[in-house]
Amino acid sequence: MNISSVVVHARSEAMEAVFHSLAAMAGVEVHAVSEVGRLIVSIECASDRETAEVFEDIQKVDGVLSASLVYSHFEPDPDSELVRC
Repeated sequence: MNISSVVVHARSEAMEAVFHSLAAMAGVEVHAVSEVGRLIVSIECASDRETAEVFEDIQKVDGVLSASLVYSHFEPDPDSELVRC
């Protein structure tokens, strides 16, 4: 599982629409919104490729000025790992 944190800058007049668009995306959670147009967002996906696709989708949302990757961490899925005795 890939867990990433993104800071999104949006036009202030589009904040509500941007918030709802991001919140509707699979694997995306909006954690904080500032009055000056910044949103703190996390992305949780199964692979790096899926994370990159979601990140690109965020950048394409109408009203988004920029999106910056702040943190990315990959953990293997414990359910798919082979247990060795």
